[in-house]
Amino acid sequence: MHTSTISINVELDNDKVPHQIGWKATDSTIDQYQQARAMMLAFWDGAEKSALRIDLWTKDMMVDEMADFFYQTFMTMADTYNRATQQQELVDDIKKFAKDFYAKFQALQQKENK
Repeated sequence: MHTSTISINVELDNDKVPHQIGWKATDSTIDQYQQARAMMLAFWDGAEKSALRIDLWTKDMMVDEMADFFYQTFMTMADTYNRATQQQELVDDIKKFAKDFYAKFQALQQKENK
């Protein structure tokens, strides 16, 4: 059996706010830590029937980047749900929500920039 390891390093400032997030995986072709401005990590606890999450972002993460990050995360969650369940109607609902979310974000940005 093969074991793969994903390592995440979070550098905190004096107020314990993430300053840098770096990650690497043993099965990756890249040996060095890759930098990220945000991360979401979720585990399913089958015994407790609950999701355990770690959501972090750095001070450098811009609001428009956060909207892009959420939009892309919603879309990939829909794809993952589709591969796991083949429930296309629910997948379409998730993707519609993601598109509506992003359109509302863009409208708010335009309104604020006037």
